[in-house]
Amino acid sequence: MTDGLNHAARRLRDAYSGRVIAPLRDVLSPTDADGAYAVQTINTRFWEAQGRRIVGRKAGLTAKAVQVQLGVDQPDFGVLFADMQIADGGTLDPARTIQPKAEAEIAFVLGADLPAADTSVEEVAAAVASVHAAIEIVDSRIADWQITFADTVADNGSSAFFVISEAGLPLAGLDLEGAAMEMDVGGKTASTGLGAAALGNPLNAAAWLAQTLAARGEPLKAGDILLAGALGPMVALTPGDHVEARIAGIGSCSFTYGPVR
Repeated sequence: MTDGLNHAARRLRDAYSGRVIAPLRDVLSPTDADGAYAVQTINTRFWEAQGRRIVGRKAGLTAKAVQVQLGVDQPDFGVLFADMQIADGGTLDPARTIQPKAEAEIAFVLGADLPAADTSVEEVAAAVASVHAAIEIVDSRIADWQITFADTVADNGSSAFFVISEAGLPLAGLDLEGAAMEMDVGGKTASTGLGAAALGNPLNAAAWLAQTLAARGEPLKAGDILLAGALGPMVALTPGDHVEARIAGIGSCSFTYGPVR
């Protein structure tokens, strides 16, 4: 089985060249979380050895709308590397993507470690240094997004790039649950939602991440960026699109999906 997992990991890495692959059903059953996270870990260790630096984690599949889109019913997580971050207002070259979609999120930057597998929401809140508007650009190495839960987990949570607002706010006094989100793509509102879409409250998603990662021996640390999950449906991108996410009471961020000039 180890050979099969290593082969699946290699197939996913090779697909970053733009050649999508078939779903990993020959190795992973649709709900094989253990096998899928093993594949994700193989690639994470490979990329770390290549010099990529981990800067945080993302929670995925936390919004019911996205779960419905992908036919899954539980959260997942992926790794955020430094080279995945696009500056607020920056540009993403379409040549670096395969079949990207954008989703608006709330992000946290931690000011303290979260080492316990029973981390509470209150402990997460106390550890948050700043809150940001965010956009995650998800992508899939699986052809036509024909993914199961195991496919997306193995594929680093179908991750690609992310943007967080340059300015963050302290958590105190913010209404995360009720924060209204609008995301414009190509000058038109393409997705709307509320903070409550992320497991009822983005802090719940952050606590789930903290608990899950601590239990795996990979606890969250001060300075980590946490993407807490989509607040509304994801939207496919077309070259030339300008994407802006606005989250009431928290802020906004944007990027342009076009070649770097």
